Amino acid sequence: MDDRALSMQFSPEEMTRLRATATLGDPVVAHELTSPGARRRLAEAEVLLTSWGCPRLDEDVLAAAPGLKAVLHAAGSVRGHVTDAVFDRDILVTTAADANAEPVAHFSLAAILWGFKKAPFLANDARRFREDWSYVEGRGELTGVGRTVVVVGFSRIGGRLVRLLRDLDLARVLVVDPVADTADVVAAGGEPATLADALPRADVLTLHAPALPETRHMIGAAELAALPPHAVLVNTARGSLVDTAALEAACAAGLHAVLDVTEPEPLPADSPLYTLPNVMLTPHIAGSLGSEARRMSALALTELERYAAGLPALAPITRHGLEVQA
Repeated sequence: MDDRALSMQFSPEEMTRLRATATLGDPVVAHELTSPGARRRLAEAEVLLTSWGCPRLDEDVLAAAPGLKAVLHAAGSVRGHVTDAVFDRDILVTTAADANAEPVAHFSLAAILWGFKKAPFLANDARRFREDWSYVEGRGELTGVGRTVVVVGFSRIGGRLVRLLRDLDLARVLVVDPVADTADVVAAGGEPATLADALPRADVLTLHAPALPETRHMIGAAELAALPPHAVLVNTARGSLVDTAALEAACAAGLHAVLDVTEPEPLPADSPLYTLPNVMLTPHIAGSLGSEARRMSALALTELERYAAGLPALAPITRHGLEVQA
């Protein structure tokens, strides 16, 4: 993992817990897997505990780790480092994505609730209009009651968000996910729908799909044009889900957007999204940070303890699962 992940996720408390379960060598932490020191450790490693910044575990790396049995990830997606070669070796792969899903779901819920009232955008208007409160009439009906939220992706995060919205009993929730189980969607409080049917009804469109070749730019000019006036787009998933050029044009025409992720990330300095009053930009903060990130390392350490005790993993990742997950 990189230095940022190490300092954020592994305090003395986590390191004490790690040492209680595993035999550690020197160096304990590696930022790369090609140096003589790293290769020496790989040669004796049974488990890799990984996080943000882990290099790809390709055939060359795995050849240097003949005894490797498990890769336990203390963060969310494993796409950046787990390759087919890992699954070819039947190496156990786990993720702490469940712990990461909580803050993202909470952030997304907050964005939706503020979106109902257009709070971020009216806050921008206040800087311009000041004591002239007539601007409050310019951004549609400011309510969450009877609204429709379209959740794209019944993922770890999307599913949690649907249940949170159900418990609030404010809005109708339509769920767009072609691989989700219909009964699970209904049990969570959502209604299965197609994207084409859902978009014209979306007071808020919130994205929680994985970044896959087939989801790239799934929200383009036609999809944005299908949204009703005064709709709000919330993206806390991946910037690649949305065509940036189409998004810039739609926001320039009046679409409201709360964007925690963009493509590219960060946006170029001359992007119009920085200056539009109907756009709220945040620097990819919805996911785990600070003490939130230590919940992910705690989950990875639990996986390590279970592995050492011969117990099944709590959150294993399979080759097939990775094809449809973030």
